[in-house]
Amino acid sequence: MSVTRRPEPGAPLRQRLREALTVAMKARDRVAVAALRSTLAAIDNAEAVDRPASVDARLAIERIPVGVGAAEVARRVLTEAQVEQIVRAEVAEREAAARDYDGAGRPDRAETLRGEAGVLAAHLPTAA
Repeated sequence: MSVTRRPEPGAPLRQRLREALTVAMKARDRVAVAALRSTLAAIDNAEAVDRPASVDARLAIERIPVGVGAAEVARRVLTEAQVEQIVRAEVAEREAAARDYDGAGRPDRAETLRGEAGVLAAHLPTAA
């Protein structure tokens, strides 16, 4: 049983996914929770910025910044289109894995992945 209550259509996709995660957790929908958590993590990972090792390479060990926030850098700000692209990639990845599981004789796992893909696809805008 998958819970796919759709929040406001005008809200950003990430916000809709976070709200859907709360609903899925309250409903104890494991498939939806797994799909939404991993997709939100993928979005968070896409915002991460690599901090080059060369930043501290020229500093003596006692001059390397340490402590909470000492080496923080601003995260990337993703556009709505980039977030949507990440979610679409997650859907495609699950559908491809489901086909692989079907081929390997694991229809139970394939069905779970198709359920996850369906949860995510329900939050994507429909093509006009």
